Amino acid sequence: MVRSMNWTSPEERRRFGQTRRKQIGRQQHNQLQPKTRPASALELLERSMRGRVPSLVKLKYQLMAESPFAYFRGAAPVMAADLAVVPSTGIVSQLCGDAHVRNLGAYAAPDGRLVFDINDFDETTRGPFEWDLKRMAASLVLAGRAAGNKESSARAAVEACMMRYAAQMRAFARMPHLEVSRFQVHRIGSARPVHAALMKAERATPLHTLEQLTEPVSTDPTAPRHFKESRPMLTRVSAAQSAAVLASLGPYRAMLEPQRQHLLSFYRPLNVAFKVVGTGSVGLRDYCIYFEGNGAGDPLFLQIKEETASAYALYLPDAQPPHHNGQRVAEGQRAMQLQTDPFLGWTHIGSRTYLVRQLNDHKGAIELEDLAGGGLAAYAEVCGELLARGHGRSGDPLVIAGYLGSGDGFAESLGKFGSLYADQTEKDWEDLCRSRKVKKKA
Repeated sequence: MVRSMNWTSPEERRRFGQTRRKQIGRQQHNQLQPKTRPASALELLERSMRGRVPSLVKLKYQLMAESPFAYFRGAAPVMAADLAVVPSTGIVSQLCGDAHVRNLGAYAAPDGRLVFDINDFDETTRGPFEWDLKRMAASLVLAGRAAGNKESSARAAVEACMMRYAAQMRAFARMPHLEVSRFQVHRIGSARPVHAALMKAERATPLHTLEQLTEPVSTDPTAPRHFKESRPMLTRVSAAQSAAVLASLGPYRAMLEPQRQHLLSFYRPLNVAFKVVGTGSVGLRDYCIYFEGNGAGDPLFLQIKEETASAYALYLPDAQPPHHNGQRVAEGQRAMQLQTDPFLGWTHIGSRTYLVRQLNDHKGAIELEDLAGGGLAAYAEVCGELLARGHGRSGDPLVIAGYLGSGDGFAESLGKFGSLYADQTEKDWEDLCRSRKVKKKA
């Protein structure tokens, strides 16, 4: 794997990026070779289920069978294998790893302002920058189809995303590095789907989460609260499980900065639950802790989420395997995000590694129906700019800009790839439905 040469002059770095076009031309990124997968899509999915909670594996398959886009959300291991068998640029940045339209969202920054950024990093690792772009391209086409857009509109949205990415990366290549590290994306509020997500996030206060996830222990309105039971999605845990989860706060607290330790010290844990989240993460162990600070009106919810190896780890032989996958996710998130959850950290329970973060603190995501009509293209440009910022912060903008150049060939190639991979995803989804004897819903 070729790494950034940041000890050389700017012009040498730009030329180095240009030389990577000999590895794979900018118009050659529409390549897809599903027949060369190391195993079938079904086998790759089955391997990814190993170690998960057995009773939830069936639920994960059911969720993936709901639609091609739902399948795509849970099939990162399949796409990782598909990307690994075609040529790559070898130009490395931090990857989100699961860059799709619903893995960007709104959340509260440490200063309380609502921001919109990439917000899911379970698969994060260092790898070829274009892998994130290819996953985003496929997701834009699948989401566009699900929202009722024409195929030509979906492909145009991919091209708009990639052209915005390239333009922003060229701008970063001319900027001082400190300015790149703190660059603010200003077009966010003008995109209707993003505006809708920010409105949802504004309503998702800690008190709203308290009402959604907990209930009084008794009919007395002054009684303490505990988590609701809504099996299998939300389940209160046994006393022994609760004790193990609460014990994991010790190593978590030790890795926090002193000012975060001080803030956390004001909150006392009241209850623990097991929560099913997302699609790709279903079957992994995910716990929520309900804390109370300055009285009943000051709740805090922390999520302790099991993290296993990135789906890309098998295909990046030069990457150093992390000693702690929760730390891998937290550090990847900090590398790409401009502002990060103040309680972000990691811990362990036995031999399993976990990410720790706030749960639902002013969080809001887009819905696929928000991407109908012109919403898709507007949102695609935001996706391109946010991915460029994440890669610009964690990689070398000069090298990437040198590779991309000034033409539209790369964007057009990714547009074709997005349609090809969406077609392949639909075939894989149909195979899954047949194998699980599930009646297709879409």
